[in-house]
Amino acid sequence: MITNHIHQLGTLEVAYYVTLAALALKVLPFFWRRFFSSEKKLPPPPLQGPASESWLFGLHQYISNSPDVGAMHEQWAEEYGPAFIIPGLFGSKKVMIRDPKAVAHFYSKETYGYVQTRLAKVFIETLFGRGLLWAEGDSHKRQRKALSPAFSNAAIRRLTSVFYDSAYKTKEAWDARLEAESDTVIDVQAWMNHIALDSIGIAGFGHDFGSLNGTQSAVSNAFNSLGSEDVSYLSNIVVLLSPAFPALLKLPTSRNEMIRNLKKSLSDIADELLKRTRQEKGGEVGAETAQEKSIIGMLIKAENNGVSQEEIVAQMNVLLLAGYETTSISLTWALIELSRQPEKQERLRNELASFRADDPSWDDLMNGLPYLDAVTHEILRLHPPVGETTRVAAEDDILPFAKPVTLSSGETVSSLVIPKGTVVGVPIRAMNRSEAFWGEDAKTFVPERWLDEDKMGGAKDISGHKHILTFSDGPRICLGRAIALTEFKSVLSVLIRNYRFELPEGPKTIIERHRSILPRPKVAGQQGALVPLRIQRVE
Repeated sequence: MITNHIHQLGTLEVAYYVTLAALALKVLPFFWRRFFSSEKKLPPPPLQGPASESWLFGLHQYISNSPDVGAMHEQWAEEYGPAFIIPGLFGSKKVMIRDPKAVAHFYSKETYGYVQTRLAKVFIETLFGRGLLWAEGDSHKRQRKALSPAFSNAAIRRLTSVFYDSAYKTKEAWDARLEAESDTVIDVQAWMNHIALDSIGIAGFGHDFGSLNGTQSAVSNAFNSLGSEDVSYLSNIVVLLSPAFPALLKLPTSRNEMIRNLKKSLSDIADELLKRTRQEKGGEVGAETAQEKSIIGMLIKAENNGVSQEEIVAQMNVLLLAGYETTSISLTWALIELSRQPEKQERLRNELASFRADDPSWDDLMNGLPYLDAVTHEILRLHPPVGETTRVAAEDDILPFAKPVTLSSGETVSSLVIPKGTVVGVPIRAMNRSEAFWGEDAKTFVPERWLDEDKMGGAKDISGHKHILTFSDGPRICLGRAIALTEFKSVLSVLIRNYRFELPEGPKTIIERHRSILPRPKVAGQQGALVPLRIQRVE
């Protein structure tokens, strides 16, 4: 009887009822714990904050639909002070902190005192596995110690040529297009994707994805599918409710299926590369050669220091995704900002002019080109790929503040008691772009600010790499930041030395944000994350 009834329903209807049943199984325990369980957690500190739009959604929808969450956080910080409350789903609350002293304390206690939220844990495990990004406490400390040699300056120095090779493959393709005409319009974001994918493939794993030669890979296809705007209504509902019910990420929605496909693509490649590198170590190539060729050799060496194969594969997945997404997004933003201000593009080109015959060495890139360094860090400040750090207190804590915090009662305090279970967020984008820290031109591309420390203003009080929080801070500071900086500078130095870039409608061209795994720039009016720029050869 039941079987016959199911056969009479369409596939979508069956999926709908299955999803509703699964949702009910997840929702009921939540309400039981929240309203009937004897385990009641203490409320967050009595802070001021924006009013909730509804008990069910809080401000979740409002924030999700905002074109600039960082500007919203900054506005609330100006109104409510260095700490405030944001209402979330089902009456939940998140404490946002923007005080440098409190933020430094928060980051210093990550992995033990402040840990990933349930949503983050489920998402990371679903997409990457139980590696360094997923781990907390002693497990995180053990993995990071074992993996750190693979990401040292000495290891990255040997990989600089890989990034140059990718940039010159791009140059060869662009020059071929420019043979017939003096200038042409090219979607630079697509090419930055190709550069990033091929570079991390070769530098990280000794594997050439061939993206710059036109080869389609399962990984790039999976990345692109996650950026698709063709998402079902059910997928949007799951995204909306997943912060309260992380298990919804396991339901059979279209977006969840895309995530699972990406995970499978990443894992299949990681398994194959791991197997091949082990064979090379056991054959004629030898262990030392494998380690010199790519980061994977170091990862395998870490396996002998207590890092499991599951953890290695998970770390490789993270490296693939981070190497693809963050670097390509940052390079695209660099070309956009330098196109908006041609005089700054020309200043960078003049600094690089002495390297027309030879490429800058790794030492030149890191220490010998101050304006290139300034452009790099200004892009990372202005356009951080990840806009916020959100953690939950694993134990009771006291957050110290440099400036007084005003409670909802009107009382001012210099510290806040954070009960166990309180969700705490650091608005990275807001702090990176805050006028309170960076001055009136905080939201403008001004590389010159990095050439004079007196222009840094209150930003000097912010801890983290170069006073920005783009790489996070503390025990979880980005392990791959040396790779990111080296690749960014290598590629940009080749492109700026050889081409001039202009926006299609001039400096006033409107740039919007395209939703993907991480937000991407797009020229307004384009279908998808397209950034067409007019390029000309530099003679």
